Amino acid sequence: MKVFITGGTGFIGAALCELLAEHHHQVTVLTRDTAAARKRLGPAIKLVSSPQAVSDDGYDVVVNLAGLPIADRRWSDARKAALHKSRIDLTNQLVDALEGMKDKPKVLLSASAIGYYGDQGEHWVDEDTAPRAEYTHQLCEAWEQAALRAQNIGVRVCVLRIGLVVGAGGGFLARMLPPFKVGLGGRLGSGRQWMSWVHRQDVLRMLCYLMEHETLQGPFNGTAPRPVRNAEFSQILGRQLHRPAKVPVPSAALQLAMGEMSGLLLTGQRVAPSRLLEAGFEFHYEQLEAALSEALS
Repeated sequence: MKVFITGGTGFIGAALCELLAEHHHQVTVLTRDTAAARKRLGPAIKLVSSPQAVSDDGYDVVVNLAGLPIADRRWSDARKAALHKSRIDLTNQLVDALEGMKDKPKVLLSASAIGYYGDQGEHWVDEDTAPRAEYTHQLCEAWEQAALRAQNIGVRVCVLRIGLVVGAGGGFLARMLPPFKVGLGGRLGSGRQWMSWVHRQDVLRMLCYLMEHETLQGPFNGTAPRPVRNAEFSQILGRQLHRPAKVPVPSAALQLAMGEMSGLLLTGQRVAPSRLLEAGFEFHYEQLEAALSEALS
């Protein structure tokens, strides 16, 4: 297949490029920094610098993973504008380019996040759950709607609402590890908030599954079927590292340091990947212990 990828140098995107290249697919990546992308992805990946480039060649699959990290800094007005531009504006540009293609791709796979649902407390969440109207929902909703425009031009669209991705060398786990490695890790706030996680290898397998199964379309929750509370996650991570995990971070401290963004850490969603399971997808990592063991090995 010929595959066009945005966000191809990111934590998920770079691994997807490697996997597809290993299986002899032709991969093109949209990037703003060609030199850095070449260093990260190697010589086998074609690099382009404009979304319009997708219309210059025929592609079977377009994978849209681009977006600035949402938890790297406080949500100032400027940061929110940058998050919007990196997701919604780029996705609109990409779909506009698809409209000009004579031979359109078979499928557009577009990333979203379980932040789409907002804070859901104790309730189980599936793809039909009504979201709460807060910032993360508004951002994800606009992102998804931009991608779903491609349905109007005859392109199958799948939106993957990705949870907290567990994997080596990046993602939220890389930010958690430093205090845990020195025995200063612990729960955040009450520790009762749900963490809907997923192993990076299963995210890659989900994307490939959605590529291959031509009857699947619409939103899919990209999480493992067994979410855990933050306190349990902290204890399991401490055991994996052979370190205590008994130093809690008070809610007030997170709110002071992070402002509105602290809600990402102090609230959560108990997400079920209902539509993927119904479609026959099988997880390699259902248990957090096994996922963390692989990521930390």
